[in-house]
Amino acid sequence: MFQPVTLPLWLFVLILAFAGVAFASHFLFPSVRWFFRHRMERVVGRLNERLDRPIQPFKLMARPDMITRLAHDPKVAEAIAAEAEETGIPETVHLERARRYAREIVPAFSASVYFGFAARAAKWLARLIYRVRIGMFDTDAIAGIDKGATVVFVMNHRSNMDYVLVTYLSASRSALSYAVGEWARVWPLSWLIRSAGAYFIRRKSNNPLYRRVLARYVQMATEEGVTQAIFPEGGLSLDGRVGQPKLGILGYIVAGYHQGGHDVVFVPVSLAYDRIIEDRVLTAAHAAGVRRFRASIGSILLFIGRQLKRVVTGRFEKFGTASVSFGTPLSLAAFVDAPHRDVTAELADELMTRIARNVSVLPVPLTCAALGADTDVPLAELVTRAGAIADRLAGKGVYIDLPDGSVQKAVTTALDILALRKIVRRDGGRVTVPPKDRALIGFYAAAVTQHLCADAASA
Repeated sequence: MFQPVTLPLWLFVLILAFAGVAFASHFLFPSVRWFFRHRMERVVGRLNERLDRPIQPFKLMARPDMITRLAHDPKVAEAIAAEAEETGIPETVHLERARRYAREIVPAFSASVYFGFAARAAKWLARLIYRVRIGMFDTDAIAGIDKGATVVFVMNHRSNMDYVLVTYLSASRSALSYAVGEWARVWPLSWLIRSAGAYFIRRKSNNPLYRRVLARYVQMATEEGVTQAIFPEGGLSLDGRVGQPKLGILGYIVAGYHQGGHDVVFVPVSLAYDRIIEDRVLTAAHAAGVRRFRASIGSILLFIGRQLKRVVTGRFEKFGTASVSFGTPLSLAAFVDAPHRDVTAELADELMTRIARNVSVLPVPLTCAALGADTDVPLAELVTRAGAIADRLAGKGVYIDLPDGSVQKAVTTALDILALRKIVRRDGGRVTVPPKDRALIGFYAAAVTQHLCADAASA
């Protein structure tokens, strides 16, 4: 029993390796996980002391646990049973599909990544590129939102910079959860987005089981008080206007609400820009009549390289102003109390109306609206036109954000931005527009013409 045993060296190394793995998995890894978990809880505790909307426990749930909870949700189980009955395929197969969908959707939120990196990076990038301004802000109504309600920011979608701007401006209040399309499912971008609390969705999927899993995730997050941000238009605006809403995620939230439960409060958020980074891609897609717009990696890198060179050499010019307006909140509990034929559709229309009403008018959109369809205008006449439009907008209660409140300075600022990109040319006292960039003038003017065509807005 106590006699020495001779082993081959490879077997001895293998035994040591297995022993090391067993020690790590039973003693070391749990201790390390406990250490980081305890550290994270302390970080979250400090964050919650300064946030208006504390980070909810649901958002901090371990990702494997959340996936299991979602895949075995009773309503998901109903969908699995229905699929099995319809297709004749065993429920276990559909359960595995549900797990796969859950793994695809569920984020892996990290407070350290969100507040330590994402929020700081968003602040740096937003302030580097734009002069960031707060437009309209219904202070009393937003401050009066019930602390027990779930807040959902509902926004128009002008640019992929929307995520950056709203993350930066809301970082002192809460951690937002976004729905992100399949375009971002590329490593390492996908890892960063998941860690920031966003969840991926297939926008065009009509698979009933996938839709049920997605709906239940949205409803669970809403029930647990997770602050969210959604873009009802479902994609970037191709024509510069606030578009018609799609009812997907909004419909899931309404369907999951029951009277007597936690209220859901929608905050309309209106975004406006002097320059949209993707403007040429969007106008080209609009002209082609398709929503397939994907800039090549080469063109993206070339654009970034050109801007970095300008930053390094001190020749970088900001892209003008980016304005974010926060409108009057809308309580779902109060809204459903009134009779409606279609609650979701009417709610979406009301929210989009509020968003469109609060879009700020900035120098470039105002100047483009003054240019109109003309391609050659005297500068003095352009200023006069812009002043007349500004007066009409002011009469409608539209928020106008111009440098020092001056139309003259607004036109000068706008022409500087447009001339830098050769969208307009200044020749003495005249302003001309090259035919190839006529679509861009209409694209930026659309935000103003939408105000002019709308009914009078409330102040």
